[in-house]
Amino acid sequence: MKSPEEMRQQAHIQVVSKNLYSQDNNHAPLLYGVLDHRMGTSEKDRPCETCGKNLADCLGHYGYIDLELPCFHVGYFRAVIGILQMICKTCCHIMLSQEEKQQFLDFLKRPGLTYLQKRGLKKKISDKCRKKSTCHYCGAFNGTVKKCGLLKIIHEKYKTNKKVVDPVVSNFLQSFETAIEHNKEVEPLLGRAQENLNPLVVLNLFKRIPAEDVPLLLMNPEAGKPSDLILTRLLVPPLCIRPSVVSDLKSGTNEDDLTMKLTEIIFLNDVIKKHRISGAKTQMIMEDWDFLQLQCALYINSELSGIPLNMAPKKWTRGFVQRLKGKQGRFRGNLSGKRVDFSGRTVISPDPNLRIDEVAVPVHVAKILTFPEKVNKANINFLRKLVRNGPDVHPGANFIQQRHMQMKRFLKYGNREKMAQELKFGDIVERHLIDGDVVLFNRQPSLHKLSIMAHLARVKPHRTFRFNECVCTPYNADFDGDEMNLHLPQTEEAKAEALVLMGTKANLVTPRNGEPLIAAIQDFLTGAYLLTLKDTFFDRAKACQIIASILVGKDEKIKVRLPPPTILKPVTLWTGKQIFSIILRPSDDSPVRANLRTKGKQYCGKGEDLCVNDSYVTIQNSELMSGSMDKGTLGSGSKNNIFYILLRDWGQNEAADAMSRLARLAPVYLSNRGFSIGIGDVTPGQGLLKAKYELLNAGYKKCDEYIEALNTGKLQQQPGCTAEETLEALILKELSVIRDHAGSACLRELDKSNSPLTMALCGSKGSFINISQMIACVGQQAISGSRVPDGFENRSLPHFEKHSKRRLVKSLEDLCSQYDLTVRSSTGDIIQFIYGGDGLDPAAMEGKDEPLEFKRVLDNIKEIKTFIKGVSEKIKKTRDKYGINDNGTTEPRVLYQLDRITPTQIEKFLETCRDKYMRETLTLAGKKAIITSRMKAITTEVCRFLLVISPGILQVNAETVRYSICTSKLRVKPGDVAVHGEAVVCVTPRENSKSSMYYVLQFLKEDLPKVRQKSSVEGEVLGITRFGLAKMKESVLMLASFEKTADHLFDAAYFGQKDSVCGRFALSKACGFQKE
Repeated sequence: MKSPEEMRQQAHIQVVSKNLYSQDNNHAPLLYGVLDHRMGTSEKDRPCETCGKNLADCLGHYGYIDLELPCFHVGYFRAVIGILQMICKTCCHIMLSQEEKQQFLDFLKRPGLTYLQKRGLKKKISDKCRKKSTCHYCGAFNGTVKKCGLLKIIHEKYKTNKKVVDPVVSNFLQSFETAIEHNKEVEPLLGRAQENLNPLVVLNLFKRIPAEDVPLLLMNPEAGKPSDLILTRLLVPPLCIRPSVVSDLKSGTNEDDLTMKLTEIIFLNDVIKKHRISGAKTQMIMEDWDFLQLQCALYINSELSGIPLNMAPKKWTRGFVQRLKGKQGRFRGNLSGKRVDFSGRTVISPDPNLRIDEVAVPVHVAKILTFPEKVNKANINFLRKLVRNGPDVHPGANFIQQRHMQMKRFLKYGNREKMAQELKFGDIVERHLIDGDVVLFNRQPSLHKLSIMAHLARVKPHRTFRFNECVCTPYNADFDGDEMNLHLPQTEEAKAEALVLMGTKANLVTPRNGEPLIAAIQDFLTGAYLLTLKDTFFDRAKACQIIASILVGKDEKIKVRLPPPTILKPVTLWTGKQIFSIILRPSDDSPVRANLRTKGKQYCGKGEDLCVNDSYVTIQNSELMSGSMDKGTLGSGSKNNIFYILLRDWGQNEAADAMSRLARLAPVYLSNRGFSIGIGDVTPGQGLLKAKYELLNAGYKKCDEYIEALNTGKLQQQPGCTAEETLEALILKELSVIRDHAGSACLRELDKSNSPLTMALCGSKGSFINISQMIACVGQQAISGSRVPDGFENRSLPHFEKHSKRRLVKSLEDLCSQYDLTVRSSTGDIIQFIYGGDGLDPAAMEGKDEPLEFKRVLDNIKEIKTFIKGVSEKIKKTRDKYGINDNGTTEPRVLYQLDRITPTQIEKFLETCRDKYMRETLTLAGKKAIITSRMKAITTEVCRFLLVISPGILQVNAETVRYSICTSKLRVKPGDVAVHGEAVVCVTPRENSKSSMYYVLQFLKEDLPKVRQKSSVEGEVLGITRFGLAKMKESVLMLASFEKTADHLFDAAYFGQKDSVCGRFALSKACGFQKE
């Protein structure tokens, strides 16, 4: 906030001319005009007349305009009203007693008072002042101060609602007695008498506020005084932020909105000055003053509401506030996010022949995106070749920057052969993007961290980005015209970080719950399902042809071991299950021996691997023994997934390799087998059509009977429902059953080779309901438990809920897990003492509710830890059954192989468990350091509730819990809550006239455990809204970058708040506020 004197010192000239250019043929900017070049330059060929620098180097210089009459600053208008409500409008002292003043001043002297505390204190002082109507200093009466129209403030000085009327008000009313006698119309108007606080009056009041009262207004005297809130002088910004653009269509220039608004302000200034000199009517000057105030307000914020029609601007302009706020504003458009170099964007296409960590980049893009590679002994010959190729041949190079020189040489021109020979160690060659480069791939909207991941580039012909369809899920991408962004990191460090932290192989699972997100989808699921059906067989030639499809890239020279055929006579045949097993372990050299036992979608419920539907998947040592693979075992969203098993037990490389092999093999098999869907697949047969019509007729007949029963009054009403509601419920129930019955009949008629049925069974697309709706009937649609109601004009109105995703992200974006295991904000505030309360990483959780799935580890290593008791009992039963002793003398010796466990296996199992647990938890003590700040009801007696408190790290004890119960909405009296020791609270319910003891008991039983203490960071639970967020964050720049940009900035200026520019704002210093 600047005073008029500080504005004059900052400015270089006073702007007084309303004209922009001279009237002669030169069309030169007028001296002392709004476009005077002493305020900088906006033209490349014309230097600044103050500093002599050109457009790129001159930051610009300010000017100023003196206003003929003071005006309200639209940004501080609310603050002005707030101050007027806190001070006496006669003597200008704050409306507090001396004791209250001292109390608040003592609080203000506390060191390290935060911005949020200052705002809270101002509200307390304001509330106290507004409750008082008489000044403690001069005894004057003060009424309500409030806004009245656009930029108008009134003081209801003579209005009172009290029974005892103040002497000032009574004297004022008595002074009108004579007037009332002669004119009765005056009397009803007396109650509406008020004082108009125009900017001139307010300015004089603010100038008279005592210096010792200014801190009580929560203003920083070093940053600004109350009188600075009123505009008497206006800064004129430099030309570089409001450039004049020469128009190609018409002669002259197009001027910026700010420039035109400044000329209007100067013009109105001149009009007011002329009217005052000529002695014009007061009414005319007041109208000019109102118009000047409006133009000054529109200059700052052009989106004002409540402008009278006769004063409304004819066209919308862009003020300072509009440059800062919104998605295209400085904060969100140029600081939080911005357009970047070394990026490309085009349409995406699928390519199952790429590995899941690869992306195909069009050669056209690869020639434009460059990487600055430093010449060294290892790459000098390679870079010389690229320099010779130049910018038009891929792989080539676009620029060379020689060591110790800032100038770049463009390789399109000049002798490239000579340049290549002159390359020296330390030179930088900006080469084309080539195969193997690490790139960042992103699809908007970026809703979670997996929306941007690192891939390895593969330069290919054509014009689209291509990637493996397995990676569609995290991006939420499809191929109906979606576009994606590609970024090329520019340093070796950035490439290494991207690959390790953001690589697709490092993000196979979602951090939300640790379930796999990158997994087989659609065609791959269908192909794997059909391949692993129990009636799928291949001869040697066909089996080898399909297996050969995986011999690409890093698997090209792998030595595949073809397993023995399943059927030998009359012809040797291999099953699809055997071919699928080769995906998991293609050669004898592979160490992968994965184990999985899980139920499939069609499991019959008994027999496990002897399931009649072949829907119990058993994989033993990487061999598929039984079951057909479907979405549950290959797709995303389940931890009983073979790729998840490979990831956890054998590492991300093996999981990615298996996924890439499946992506190549499944389409080859489907292409040879054939798989398509046509109208014939969803055309019902005659039997189904007949059954459907019978069902429909029976249902309609039943509904007609219900309607007839309602009309005749025979319909039995359901409890708590009217007759119409009962009819609606019965009709909906009857019609809903029709779809289910028709669907069942439809599925019974379908052949197992039906394509939609196959897709529904394997989970690749669709469901049984989709099939029955396509073939049989759509069924009755229901919304909120009733048939679709009619909206306007016999149609239904849709309803969309507002998303709060951006608010949630904004409130959590600066949180970080520290080395002391706490979770802290950017300012160092502790949010959690340990991440998630238990120190566990959700992305690394193997089991559903535990860090490790011990049973599978046991299957892998054949030993026990968690299940040691059960397994030992099983061994004992086996030995008792067969009479095996422990001294090794039982015959035959082969009996000792039953349930055999060796000490080596036990040791190996425990080592594996320890290593994986250490990897999957943030800390070994994580499980123990759980923060429990809530109460747990452990027993409920007939007439007493006993509560045990787990204190944990937070300051929670029996007394604080008792206080929380007494101050909650449970209506429990303090006498009924007793404390027994440090951690036990006893609550005794009381019967009353409204509720029986049983009801009170049930009420307390349900609601007592829900009582929470304010153990949060801010001392209260805040909503993820613009209001809750404003209470969470101290940083003004952070708040301004979210919502209500202008309000936060003006409030911070009022409080004299300082906010250090660090972190991502510092990285964006090139996009400052001076230049656009």
